[in-house]
Amino acid sequence: MNQEENILGTEKIGKLMRKFSIPCIISLLVNSLYNIVDQIFIGWKVGTLGNGATNVVFPLTMICLAFSLMFGDGSSAFLNLKLGQKKQEEASKGVINGIILSTIMAILICVLSIIFLPQILNVFGCTDVLRPYALDYGFIIVIGLPFMMIGTTLNSIIRADGNPKFAMTSMITGAVLNIILDYIFIYPLKMGVAGAAWATIIGQFISLFIAMYFHYTKNNEIDGSIKYINPDINLIKGIYSIGVSAALMQALLAVMMAGMNAILGLAQVNQTVLIGSFGIYYKIQQIALFSAFGLSNTIISILSFNYGMQDKKRIDDCIKYGIIDTIIVNLIISILFEIFAYPLANLFGLAGGTTKEIISVCTIALRISSIGFVFMGISVAIQGVLQSIRYALKPLIISLL
Repeated sequence: MNQEENILGTEKIGKLMRKFSIPCIISLLVNSLYNIVDQIFIGWKVGTLGNGATNVVFPLTMICLAFSLMFGDGSSAFLNLKLGQKKQEEASKGVINGIILSTIMAILICVLSIIFLPQILNVFGCTDVLRPYALDYGFIIVIGLPFMMIGTTLNSIIRADGNPKFAMTSMITGAVLNIILDYIFIYPLKMGVAGAAWATIIGQFISLFIAMYFHYTKNNEIDGSIKYINPDINLIKGIYSIGVSAALMQALLAVMMAGMNAILGLAQVNQTVLIGSFGIYYKIQQIALFSAFGLSNTIISILSFNYGMQDKKRIDDCIKYGIIDTIIVNLIISILFEIFAYPLANLFGLAGGTTKEIISVCTIALRISSIGFVFMGISVAIQGVLQSIRYALKPLIISLL
């Protein structure tokens, strides 16, 4: 505890940003890698219809990730704020409440998704042609939603507690397993989109298992005893107020994606091509989005602790370095996307006769959208700053805008 307090409270902010941001960005990118890898394997083996099916299921995954970020970001910010104030008991209460909330929400969403999946997919723009593939993929994916949601929440807490590399290791292990199983299930076993879905949830389960093992056996800073399991409305309110803007940002992106799928589904020609193109474009674009989120989470972890200590100089340094680092990272990504838009889109190389059309649309979309990545990064970084210093309404307004 004393060592981690010294690191968060005394080490140079620039060095702390690098130490925490790189593993955090990698963890979030790996989290999105599950669906991207599925889409690559499905694209090569199943073709356009399979890729379109994963695309219409993806908004549901994003909504679940939104809740995970709300509980994870909220709990981690609350944790570091209270540790900075030397209130370890309140920190433990906040973390336990956050995990309980995430678990309850994960189970609820899983049950509702199983019952209403056909209707949900219709809302997300599923066409009659895509429906059989989307249902095969979606019913399996929703079974694993609790693994993804609880694991994401736990890894946010582990990062905030001073172990970003372990959280990264947990995520990477699950993702690597997903890649291996994708190949086995889709190629030798010929399981198609269902095989990709099973590979995803097995990888997510392993990641959750590793995170739970560390949290409950290796972590000495948070008391996970049963006495803290009783819900505390004030703590829950504190978690919600910090994490809700990150959740809303993700949820709005899911709404935007679902709306775009619905619009493309109304096209007179090439509905499947357009929906598949948008799905590939959007998943590649997440590299920039999750890089910004990773830096924002880093700001939340470091700034919350120093805000709890009321160290004005370190608070100012954290805000400065956080925003500057985000601008630099997203500017680099923008340049790379402008240069390598075609190879990135071509990575998904779809089977069937629509490859050139889809790759062309994706390439143009990536080059246009990358112009705005720097502005998006600044917006997300400022939301992280406002969340860290206990503002709730202002980051919400930014998300809505």
